[in-house]
Amino acid sequence: MKQVSILHTDEPVFLDHDKISELEKLLGSKDAEKVIAKAMEEVAIRLSAGEKQFGAQEWKDLRKTVRSMGAIGDQIGMATLTRVCRMVVETIDTKNVPATAATFCRLTRIGDRSLSDYWDLQNVSG
Repeated sequence: MKQVSILHTDEPVFLDHDKISELEKLLGSKDAEKVIAKAMEEVAIRLSAGEKQFGAQEWKDLRKTVRSMGAIGDQIGMATLTRVCRMVVETIDTKNVPATAATFCRLTRIGDRSLSDYWDLQNVSG
């Protein structure tokens, strides 16, 4: 009898609260909220664009999209998203399509979860 393995895809995300606090100190609460809201919108736009680029195997464009998403995530403390973006870029650079597929799927899950958790955090604190 063959054994079937189950992969659990419910991975927690880490939001860097120190980075969020730094933004609030630097910009003030209201302006930090605006910057964060715009950054979250940009992450969502890039996730959607990345899905299209991945489906079309537009690796150069996907790399650029994911790299910029990681930079945005880093600015607002989306630590897990930033780390996974780096992993996707690395798999694209090594032309490892199966690894790119796996890490990009992980990125979409982490991206959705990061946006959701960040939104929840904003609703609690704001």
